[in-house]
Amino acid sequence: MRIGLDVGGTHTDAVLIDRTGIVGTAKVPTDHADLTASVLAALSSVIPAAGGRPISSVNLSTTLTTNAIVEGTTEPTGVFVSAGPGIDPQEHRMGEHYYVIDGSIDHRGAEQERLDPEQLADAADACRKSGIRTYAVVSKFSLRNPAHEQQMESRLLGQADFVAAGHRMAGRLNFPRRVATACLNASVWRTFNRFADAVEAGLQSQNAPAQVAILKADGGTMPLAAARTMPVQSILSGPAASILGIAALCDIREDAVLLDIGGTSTDIALFAKGTPLLVPEGISINGRPTLVRAMQADSIALGGDSVLRNSLEGITVGPDRQGPCLALGGPVPTLMDACIVAGGSAIGDAALAHAGFAAFASEARQEPAAHARSALTVAITAIKRAVEALVAQVNDRPVYTVHEMLHPHRIEPKKLYVVGGPAQVLAGLLADAFGCEVVVPFHAPVANAIGAALARTTAELELLADTGRGIKLIPRLGISEEIDRRYTLDDARRDAAAALCTMSGCASATDVQYLEESSFTMIQGGRATGKDLRVHCQIKPGLEQAYIDGVRRS
Repeated sequence: MRIGLDVGGTHTDAVLIDRTGIVGTAKVPTDHADLTASVLAALSSVIPAAGGRPISSVNLSTTLTTNAIVEGTTEPTGVFVSAGPGIDPQEHRMGEHYYVIDGSIDHRGAEQERLDPEQLADAADACRKSGIRTYAVVSKFSLRNPAHEQQMESRLLGQADFVAAGHRMAGRLNFPRRVATACLNASVWRTFNRFADAVEAGLQSQNAPAQVAILKADGGTMPLAAARTMPVQSILSGPAASILGIAALCDIREDAVLLDIGGTSTDIALFAKGTPLLVPEGISINGRPTLVRAMQADSIALGGDSVLRNSLEGITVGPDRQGPCLALGGPVPTLMDACIVAGGSAIGDAALAHAGFAAFASEARQEPAAHARSALTVAITAIKRAVEALVAQVNDRPVYTVHEMLHPHRIEPKKLYVVGGPAQVLAGLLADAFGCEVVVPFHAPVANAIGAALARTTAELELLADTGRGIKLIPRLGISEEIDRRYTLDDARRDAAAALCTMSGCASATDVQYLEESSFTMIQGGRATGKDLRVHCQIKPGLEQAYIDGVRRS
């Protein structure tokens, strides 16, 4: 049996699934002041349905980190960078506490200029006085030599709760992406670890020993313990769960759009010929390119709990939320209240929604039902604009699916798949706006949790080889073997795939996906001394097919 748990900004959802289908579901409000209580409430609702049978895995997804970025509520982070000649690090500035420290390491890993200790000390003192507790440290060629990042990290450890070092983010050279990735990793660290603490506490209280993993943005999984230091990988795990959930519930074969309209945000994803799209080079978050591989998705700050306001230009929707809708005891009118007043939703106490919305509409000298429909129109317009922008962005570059590149292919969506609280209410309006069929699948309210539960368990490893020294390392497996100078990148790919298949029990190398690979010629004394090779691979993300038929029948 498998549990899927999705902790969103508004609700925490859980499902219990076996091969016969969905055994139990739960949806409870997310209490941001007490996440443990929310997780415990969801788990305690579904675990009894197991009837004492063992639970093999718990897969998690969350929109908490995504929402924090979308809403601008991430933790202030100190960013220390060192670049050297050839690039102006100020062009890649992140946040208010951004410091450039003189010093440089060249592309071979040789130190050209020592890190300036006085600048480093002054920057650290300024951050300490500002109360900064999380940091990102990035030097331009830290993959070749992390010494400068390690010096910056060492200076900050006494005043930091967490330091994200650029050389730990990924194995590809790209200074601007590395700065953004390390900064985001640090800025969501506390939010993610509060979530992880809550999940572990909830599972312990339920005596539910199981393998616990977090869904990554690319649809793969990673152990929760590993994700605590790399929470940037959980950014867009919520949209990834939506994508996998829709794929589990529906037999998608065409170009399509997925909309997950949550309480805080709406996630938008695309399918090409029924297969989710991937951004292999790394997604852009808030307009900043990162090193985070992810399924193609976008998030806008619009959801069922988005606050409605009257303005001179008309009604506005979001981007903030101030709690649940009026019908659930919230303080101000929201999009979900508009859905209720427009006559298409039944949630909470409808009388509260109607009373509060009547006062809200009177401020604008509008009739309540008409004002509610105006709010829905504004929301639909914003969603349609975001979908069109995402489709145009994807069609401007090569199309990659989670398995392969499509040659050539332009996305032309034929269907809209919609999940989330307002999905049923907005379905008709969306169909009119987009001019295509809109599908709201059964079990749509817990689609994210289903996607998380059925995410295929992925394993990954890294192979490092130095032909000059004649050594090959696979740190994950503790392997250290001799190689000769003729060892190539193709050899490294073959050996990495074979080791991964053995480690994971995967039967075929065709299930292996190469995430990163590099070949760097080492120079010493003006001559080549060998090659530095690196291959990072994982089992391809996807769904556990053995459960799909049962889920679609249940």
